[in-house]
Amino acid sequence: MSLLSIKNKIGIPSDWKMVPIGKVLISSQYGTSNGNSETGVPVVGMKNLQDGKVDFNDLPFVSVSNEEKESLLLHDGDILLNRTNSYDLVGKIGFVDKAVEAVFASYLVRLQVDRAKSDPKFVALWLTSFWADQMIKKIATRAVSQANVNPTEFKKFCLVPVLPKPEQKAIADLLSTWDEAIEKTERLIQVKEAKLKGQIQKLISQRCDSWPHTKPKKIFDTITEKNFPDEELLSVTQDRGVIPRSMLEGRVMSPDGTTASYKLIKRGDFAISLRSFQGGIEYSNYQGIISPAYTVLRPKIELSSDFYRLFFKSYIFIEKYLNLAVIGIRDGKQISIPDFLSIKIPVPPLEQQKEIAETLSVCQHEIDLLKQLAEKYKTQKRGLMQKMLTGEWRIKPEIVNQYREA
Repeated sequence: MSLLSIKNKIGIPSDWKMVPIGKVLISSQYGTSNGNSETGVPVVGMKNLQDGKVDFNDLPFVSVSNEEKESLLLHDGDILLNRTNSYDLVGKIGFVDKAVEAVFASYLVRLQVDRAKSDPKFVALWLTSFWADQMIKKIATRAVSQANVNPTEFKKFCLVPVLPKPEQKAIADLLSTWDEAIEKTERLIQVKEAKLKGQIQKLISQRCDSWPHTKPKKIFDTITEKNFPDEELLSVTQDRGVIPRSMLEGRVMSPDGTTASYKLIKRGDFAISLRSFQGGIEYSNYQGIISPAYTVLRPKIELSSDFYRLFFKSYIFIEKYLNLAVIGIRDGKQISIPDFLSIKIPVPPLEQQKEIAETLSVCQHEIDLLKQLAEKYKTQKRGLMQKMLTGEWRIKPEIVNQYREA
């Protein structure tokens, strides 16, 4: 789909117009290229851009001069664009909704909106929409393992709707209602996950050394079943396990060409990636196909998949066991699959596995339900965005007028 065809398909109302985003910006700026340090000022990186927002928790530090710090400090209304990443993730957006004592890294570009022309929150919402994502993907240049968005090309060819500012603000506020519901649900998830972590510490971590240990290759088969083009395309995520790609935020593109090399994964299987040392091994509740970059593990002895689902995501597994299979340093770290299959992991008696899994599954079930609720809110928001940001649905004039009077 060309940029022109994308523009023609959007179909905005006659009293709106589409303009290059550069026409509603007052500036765009690269972040600092300095590496992380022990002290300094907090720095936002591309991993901190989540669901159109910026996660300011647990930021690393960077050492910069006072002059550079003043130049790069984030302000309320800033929009961060991830200019370099994998093709799936390039173009991610993070909206800064409050001034913070933090700067941003070089793989990000700060966009500052001319508030006389457009509402920053509305522009940020547009940039997370399906149509903006399609345009950004067309602008991106692809390399072997990553893609890049040139800010000059972005400002020239990525289009944004221009409509009366009161209507922009009304749309942004309406969609913020869903953001609040999502954030409240995600806070509840964090509380439940902290409780689950404490239970895992008591029931698993403190007992690991007393259990028999066996190499994973004696417990699991590595599966390489391929040529299943009609199976559903799945994605491997660190926070939700193996799930259908259709459940993601719409920024993950379907693979180019054939999926013949993609691997079959079944319900009850596990997926391990070269980057699993960051978040553990993922469990699949679905049958489908996943990228050949993943290793599929299928139990070959009788065990409790629920027990290992929880164990493989636990802190003690990642730090004490999985780290033994990590090779490389810094950004070159990855899991050596042969090394992982040869380390020894706990294998409690089957009855203990089931008892522990049953106890922990109560809390895990509550977390899963809350995640489903959060996903429901996100789906509703995406649907509303599709309608509201293109003008297919309009806010009542009497509501818009309230913003004119404010």
